[in-house]
Amino acid sequence: NINTGLRYDQFQFEYVDFLQTNYERQSQSKGILTPKVSLFYDFNQNLQVYGKAGIGFHSNDARVVVAQSGREILPKAFGTDLGILWKPTKNLLVNMGVWRLDLEQEFVYVGDAGVVEPSGETERYGLDVSLRYQLNDWLYLDTDVNLTEAKSVGEPEGANYIPLAPLLTSIGGLTVQHPSGFNGSLRYRYMGDRPANEDYSVTAEGYVILDAVVKYTHSRFEVGISVENLLD
Repeated sequence: NINTGLRYDQFQFEYVDFLQTNYERQSQSKGILTPKVSLFYDFNQNLQVYGKAGIGFHSNDARVVVAQSGREILPKAFGTDLGILWKPTKNLLVNMGVWRLDLEQEFVYVGDAGVVEPSGETERYGLDVSLRYQLNDWLYLDTDVNLTEAKSVGEPEGANYIPLAPLLTSIGGLTVQHPSGFNGSLRYRYMGDRPANEDYSVTAEGYVILDAVVKYTHSRFEVGISVENLLD
């Protein structure tokens, strides 16, 4: 199967800087046309291979747009994906894909100045793995793992990291949907260590957050309790 598409977006950016003594509303507008294509091939009912390619864009901070007088305000993003959907058993679904994303312009937040500024062309590529497994009639397991390499283009090797760009992330958990009416989940969110500056001399430490939910559903009412960040 082949699916193609063409999308058009029109943006109107408006900004008023109340820190100026003689402020006035500034505005810029621009449109962008982006094509997309997807290909799917079914080897059998349990295995599908797919490829996707398309052009997206980065929608800028309005302060950057008016400062640049509307020039280069919708930098393009070129993305490609290649992956498989595989069901090796009746209870297990595997989705695995490799991808690449090239941005014409990366925009980063500058905390000291409180603004977003352009920082040049970037590239990212990585691997995504998703697993969905049904342990029995009422217990389900799922997990997503994402590996990413993110670099600035044109910068020296070792000084081309993108600050705070994730390298390893994962989400998942156990979900209960019992016929007695009791439902619940125990879910995690993981963020690995990542560079906090361009040469990775400063590390933004990773974290794990665990959330729990328990509910009872009746035909006339539902009660539940949720605990966020269970491990503090």
